[in-house]
Amino acid sequence: MERYKYPHNGIKSCLNEIIEQVQVMPLELETVRRCIIIREKYGYSWWDSLVLTSALENDCAILYSEDMQSGQMIEDRLKIMNPFASD
Repeated sequence: MERYKYPHNGIKSCLNEIIEQVQVMPLELETVRRCIIIREKYGYSWWDSLVLTSALENDCAILYSEDMQSGQMIEDRLKIMNPFASD
């Protein structure tokens, strides 16, 4: 029985398509160290802070997330945007 409504093979297929179109970056020890600082400063969960840190390290300007504070600026360089909000 599938845990989620979307079948595993469908998820796998979507991820493979995304991976072919983007640059996948490795997780480095320095990323983990920076993540701790971001987590302490902004109060996000470990995993959200890791995503934020990775986005910052890769010079992203916008991070789309439905469960972080939409409109918040992180380190004056990264703006969190809710893709489902009707701002």
